[in-house]
Amino acid sequence: MEMRELTIRKRDGVGKGPAKRLRRSGQVPAILYGGASPVNIAVAPKDILRHIHGHEGSTQLFRVTFEGAGDGTMVIIRDMQFDPVSEDLIHVDLQEVAMDRAIQVSVAIHHVGESVGVRDTQGILEMVLREVRVSCMPGNIPERLEADVTNLAIGDVLTVKDLKVPEGVRILNDPNQAVVTVAPPAAEEIVAPTAATAEAVAPAEPEVLTERKPKEEAAAEGDTKEKGGPEKKK
Repeated sequence: MEMRELTIRKRDGVGKGPAKRLRRSGQVPAILYGGASPVNIAVAPKDILRHIHGHEGSTQLFRVTFEGAGDGTMVIIRDMQFDPVSEDLIHVDLQEVAMDRAIQVSVAIHHVGESVGVRDTQGILEMVLREVRVSCMPGNIPERLEADVTNLAIGDVLTVKDLKVPEGVRILNDPNQAVVTVAPPAAEEIVAPTAATAEAVAPAEPEVLTERKPKEEAAAEGDTKEKGGPEKKK
């Protein structure tokens, strides 16, 4: 696993006021666990984000050194807090680790290959599990675990026991837990015609044509009807 360097410094004062001043200076409050007691420290958020970029879901190993000190300490990120509105990093928890003692961490899963079920029968690849818990030495933490989906047809399931892991790494999840599956293609939805649509597409009834009389004749007949019939000559 690639080693990443991180510089930290001790901080004085706790609470909202000191934390706000610290963030305005380009740092964020953090806590280092693992010693006799937790240590309040400050770190540069850009350094943390630069190191974890592209490694979401996988635990990263860092060598941290205090400003002005030569000796480094091996740590992993235990927790990170982000502002819900700005999504800025606002707090970090670091956990000191011993390089000769196994730890439990989360490692991301990435699928590789093209499923035959997707390529040949338009199936839908579904990632059911995106990370697993593993036990290993800090120096053996994998960057990621790969799930080869090449031979998956529709209805097939790749489980935890099918994942290939490096030597010295043990997955703690249930071996039969599903990781990836290929679902059938989505059926096309048939929309039932509405009453308005049915009326619009219904064949129109043929118009009944009647013989039409000239306007003058029709008007004369109308006058006759109003007067009760033609006037008799005396």
